[in-house]
Amino acid sequence: MFKQILSKIPRKSSKSLENRDHKSVSIAGSNASTSVRKSDVGSNKSNNQHNLGSNAASNVGQNQGKKLPRTVESMMNGVMLSSYEALPSFMDAPSSEKQSLFMRKLRMCCVLFDFHDPTKNLREKEIKRQTLLEIVDYISSANGKFSENVMQEVIKMVSVNLFRSLAAQPRENKVIEAFDVEEEEPLMDASWPHLQIVYEFLLRFVASPETDAKLAKRYVDHSFVLKLLDLFDSEDPRERDYLKTILHRIYGKFMVHRPYIRKAINNIFYQFIFETEKHNGIAELLEILGSIINGFALPLKEEHKLFLVRALIPLHKPRCLPMYHQQLSYCITQFVEKDCKLADSVIRGLLKYWPITNSSKEVMFLSELEEILEATQMPEFQRCLVPLFRQIARCLSSSHFQVAERALFLWNNDHIENLIKHNCKIILPIVFPALERNTRNHWNQAVHSLTLNVRKILYDFDSELFEECLQKFLEDESMEQEVDVKREATWKRLEEIAAGKAKITEPVLVPLILPARITSGL
Repeated sequence: MFKQILSKIPRKSSKSLENRDHKSVSIAGSNASTSVRKSDVGSNKSNNQHNLGSNAASNVGQNQGKKLPRTVESMMNGVMLSSYEALPSFMDAPSSEKQSLFMRKLRMCCVLFDFHDPTKNLREKEIKRQTLLEIVDYISSANGKFSENVMQEVIKMVSVNLFRSLAAQPRENKVIEAFDVEEEEPLMDASWPHLQIVYEFLLRFVASPETDAKLAKRYVDHSFVLKLLDLFDSEDPRERDYLKTILHRIYGKFMVHRPYIRKAINNIFYQFIFETEKHNGIAELLEILGSIINGFALPLKEEHKLFLVRALIPLHKPRCLPMYHQQLSYCITQFVEKDCKLADSVIRGLLKYWPITNSSKEVMFLSELEEILEATQMPEFQRCLVPLFRQIARCLSSSHFQVAERALFLWNNDHIENLIKHNCKIILPIVFPALERNTRNHWNQAVHSLTLNVRKILYDFDSELFEECLQKFLEDESMEQEVDVKREATWKRLEEIAAGKAKITEPVLVPLILPARITSGL
């Protein structure tokens, strides 16, 4: 039964991570706040016990992208592979020797194989796979607290197998455009049959009630967490899905790491936004953050508000926004629902990064705007309604029918319609010209029909103001026509003057007339 479960690929989900756990994990924001710098990784050098975990997690896998450790390399070269044999089963071992056998199996699983050549080391690969399945079974059925030695061997085995250079994976060196996000084929890791079991092992180890968080934090330390975060750039979606769940469990179990994890994710976003615009795991990281934000205690700390303004809102800037927009929208909406006073800052941030020439992104912005406005209260709405509805008016006038249609759909939301109704005297003069032009000139019939419905709604709100806006629109239109006529007349006159000058400047024979004082001297 267990092998059948492991053979299934984890299903991608954009919902909150609590839905896939057996029980809801309530995550509250930690009161501690730490800054993450490169010099902070493994900074607790004075604590020898803490360094045990750091050494197990970082030293083993530090040079994975360049060269394997010496013992592993010798095994790969065939020096020791002849002795790579399956160890006895846990069922055949007495209870007093099971822990020792478990540690031997862990060391055995530290041997790495080349999966890019499917014909190489077939026997050894199968032995390792069966051994991995056995230790997953063992850790799931453990009924005693894991000792410090066991934890050290667990983290060492996990580090050797998982922490590797993703730069070695073949990938196209190009920026993913919004239009081919759906067409991009993800790169599947050839070693996934083993990696999946190692990830399942780590997940069960972290989630196990026999794993003491106070003891395990010496090994699941900042260095280990940072290397897990580096793996989020993997192109294999199955790997990112496991990483998402494991990091979520680590965040829930190890409270001391919470500020560090948030800060490290923040730094990944900064690098993505302002430097590379390339990262495969932004959606998964945002999905974790959506669950974290949902558990923030009120009132929100200044640290969390700065994260919203400096990291989440600028994430609307990259061209590959469609890859993670759903998760990003959820995170931002969570902030507004937690603290409605943030709505003004969020809306102005959206307007700052509003796309000009990308219609598909504009439709996404309008959809997100509707969710934000639904959680916005009247005072915050009134602070930003003028720049907001100037942008909405531009969307109403868009020749792209999906943009205009999505903007008109805002009036279908009861809460937004109520906000507009109470501020109709300001909003109607802003949007009326765009609506009137749509009724006369827009090429799309659906947009034309929706515009008539919105005009009727606004007329019902305030018929006198509607007539005043109509009268002003007609006057402005008449003035524009007069200006156009004058402009045409001016251009014609300029053309005539230019033509007249051209005739004057044609070559003409003019008699030479000399001054009298010169002729008298001849």
